[in-house]
Amino acid sequence: MNEPLFRAREVLAQPPAAERAPRLRIAMVSETYPPEVNGVARTVGLMAEGLQARGHKVQVVRPRQNGSDTAAAQPGLEELLVPGIPIPRYTQLKMGMPAKGALLRSWVQQAPDLVHIATEGPLGWAALAAARQLEIPVATDFHTNFHAYSRHYGFAWLARAVTAYLRRFHNRAGCTLVPTRELARELEAMGYRGLRVVGRGVNPAVFSPLRRSAELRASWGADDSTLVALCVSRFAPEKNFPLVIRAYEAMRAVRPDTKLVLVGDGPMAQALREGNVGYVIAGRKVNGELSRHYASADVFLFPSTTETFGNVTLEAMASGLGVVAYDYAAAREHLEHERSALLAPLGDEAAFLSHAERFAREPQLARRLGGAARVAAESITWERIVDDFERELLDVVRHGVR
Repeated sequence: MNEPLFRAREVLAQPPAAERAPRLRIAMVSETYPPEVNGVARTVGLMAEGLQARGHKVQVVRPRQNGSDTAAAQPGLEELLVPGIPIPRYTQLKMGMPAKGALLRSWVQQAPDLVHIATEGPLGWAALAAARQLEIPVATDFHTNFHAYSRHYGFAWLARAVTAYLRRFHNRAGCTLVPTRELARELEAMGYRGLRVVGRGVNPAVFSPLRRSAELRASWGADDSTLVALCVSRFAPEKNFPLVIRAYEAMRAVRPDTKLVLVGDGPMAQALREGNVGYVIAGRKVNGELSRHYASADVFLFPSTTETFGNVTLEAMASGLGVVAYDYAAAREHLEHERSALLAPLGDEAAFLSHAERFAREPQLARRLGGAARVAAESITWERIVDDFERELLDVVRHGVR
């Protein structure tokens, strides 16, 4: 399997034979998949690998990522690649073209026990239509707040229509999996049905304070006494990067030697380079390099207000960082203000900046809260999350097509 999954089979161990659930053939449909680097791709990849480790056969249906992309075929895994086109204003990622005919041909030849749809684009809609035509049970994921993203890409006028589309899409499935209880309540109030909570996990052996590197810190111009703030994210408008820069400037006003390291890539990369005010742009990092970057920082700044979860929050927690974030999504689910992080009310930029300044004044507080966050992260393993995921899929199969 792909290395970006951090040797997941070592973590997602197959349970004893007596405890194993019935083995299924599961089609997983996603617009994004490793080696693409984003939260959805990583989650779908880890879930697929976890299901294989438990003896299920997985078919991954995804867009072709480039001209040389070829479908994988190995024991327990096969891939069906479909045409894709770049997402407008986000050309690093593709969305799959409608492929109902190809899906029908594949699933008539060998029908899956269940279709799991991770993304709601044209490919996801085609998969939903094909599965319902063949009376195959369907589960969906709610991964991305597209209705919230629309205002960042000049499509605010479409937000109501997007919301209606998403609700109709998910309500045609047997269930919709969401990562937090908070989001389940939110979507239920908007008319979504069949909501079930399956969280996200982290590998605490990979993301660990033990990965801290004095050599890497020195390359940033930091020694043991320097406070280093980190943001790991897509460089994109919906991630609220102006507030990252303002928080960094507020920290420097208190502690002038503070460093800021940005890890990631995306449509704002060139603008960030052009507007650089002294921060380090490390670019995209994966595997051990990513975990070294986390562990070698001291404070994690995450000002996004459009997350359904935010996997990077768990990675920062496991790395022992003092987290500054808004009190929602993963932060609300797994952190407590002033006990394991500093959390601002959602959208309260003044509180966010104040928390960043506080860590600059009190670096020992960042260390103490980061230690508590690490303890909390140690139990949020992918093995536990895949168990929950498998259980929900089995329940959908038992109850058939809604």
